[in-house]
Amino acid sequence: DVAPSRGLGDVYKRQMQSRGIGRLFEGVDWITVAIYLLVVTIGFVAITAASYEEGAADLFAFSHFYVKQLVWMAVAFVVAVVVLLVDASVYHKLAYVFYIGGLVLLVAALLFGREVNGAKAWFEFGSVRVQPVEFVKIATALALARVMSTQTFSITRVGDLMRVGMVICLPLAIIVLQNDTGSGIVLGSLLFVLYREGLNKWLCIPVLLIAALFIVSFLLTPMTLLIALLLVCTFSEAMMNGQWRSRLVFLAALALGALCLYLVMFVAAPGRMDGYRCLLTVTLLSLPAVGIYAFRSNLRNIFVTMGLFLLALVFVPTTDYIFNSVLKPHQQNRILSFLGLASDPLGTDYNVNQAKIAIGSGGWLGKGFLEGTQIKYGFVPEKHTDFIFCTVGEEWGFFGTMAVLTLFCLLILRLMRMGERQEEPFGRIYCYAVAAILLFHLLVNVGMTIGLMPVMGIPLPYMSYGGSSLIAFTILLFIAVRLDASTRQFNFR
Repeated sequence: DVAPSRGLGDVYKRQMQSRGIGRLFEGVDWITVAIYLLVVTIGFVAITAASYEEGAADLFAFSHFYVKQLVWMAVAFVVAVVVLLVDASVYHKLAYVFYIGGLVLLVAALLFGREVNGAKAWFEFGSVRVQPVEFVKIATALALARVMSTQTFSITRVGDLMRVGMVICLPLAIIVLQNDTGSGIVLGSLLFVLYREGLNKWLCIPVLLIAALFIVSFLLTPMTLLIALLLVCTFSEAMMNGQWRSRLVFLAALALGALCLYLVMFVAAPGRMDGYRCLLTVTLLSLPAVGIYAFRSNLRNIFVTMGLFLLALVFVPTTDYIFNSVLKPHQQNRILSFLGLASDPLGTDYNVNQAKIAIGSGGWLGKGFLEGTQIKYGFVPEKHTDFIFCTVGEEWGFFGTMAVLTLFCLLILRLMRMGERQEEPFGRIYCYAVAAILLFHLLVNVGMTIGLMPVMGIPLPYMSYGGSSLIAFTILLFIAVRLDASTRQFNFR
């Protein structure tokens, strides 16, 4: 049996019983709705500018992207109203049903879907394509909120954390098999929700370290990386509490002894053991001494640092396997190009270079609507989807891009505020999950257009062209608005 949610049923039942026909939209955060409408409208204008063709015989033909997007906008607005009319308790009750249905859709897309840009993640119905992964984000956020809002759930219990990990990792694994890694990585943003709910920082740090080590392993030689790990672990451990001076002296003395032993080994076996292996061997031989010192001095935190260090030593050699065997060639090229280890101006680097040229050419105020030459003449690929931010940058300039970013920041802050005023965990966790997903999409999409992030093929919410994306993000947001409205309706009485 599934444990009941903490307070959700009683709160929502009283809310629904007191709601009249004339009060269907009472409590709705209209500021959030207004921000949503503004962003969607700006997206439509940008798509129009990106896909407009001068001299076209029929400006209102359905073949134009902006006409299609207008239809999807109408559908999204209807869907938003329906979501607001549904009782808030329904999203709690059917969270697992939505989640299982999402997994089924992902598997069906993997087996029978259409391959687009190397990812087998689409269903095609005539001229309409649907990407189920966009809706799976909603189902995963609901399931995560349902799991974490049960009365017996504890963020400090290993078994409960494994349940949460399973909820996130099951769809992630299927998405990776679809070769749509960029969309799958979005689910990793839900780690922010776990941290908000009280997850120990020592469980969050290893995840961040893994990502950092994966990148750094390409930039540093093995010897340099090992020395850097030693220094980072040594100084972080030495300064962890008030006894950092004495501990730093001990660790420095140990390092000096290890260096002497390293020199002896390197001189004694110069042809059979290179410098890196010598230093690694000496380091591993030194760990027992550190452990004995920590145990006798009752300094248990050192064991945490030692564990992180050993995990790093195990993980670093696997980066070559992950890079060469798991990632696809185009993903490898994007990472190498992003790190500056490869240059392909007419291939891998072309999209990003043209995107930066388009944004930079906009200046402070932009060139004006339909006056963007980089966009108009097709120099920027995917200008109406993944690189829609380039259209804003070229035609509306720096102030236009800042206005868009400000609207997104306000939307995310409103979601976090919604979460904080929820009376039960389900609504709070879901609102923070939505905020995390939107923030991740915003950072990655804008970051890749200006060269700060590798290209992942992640759309800009509410602005990039696409029916699946627009409708899914609309549902994602308005479920949060519905949950918040139910709480405010009850507080108004």
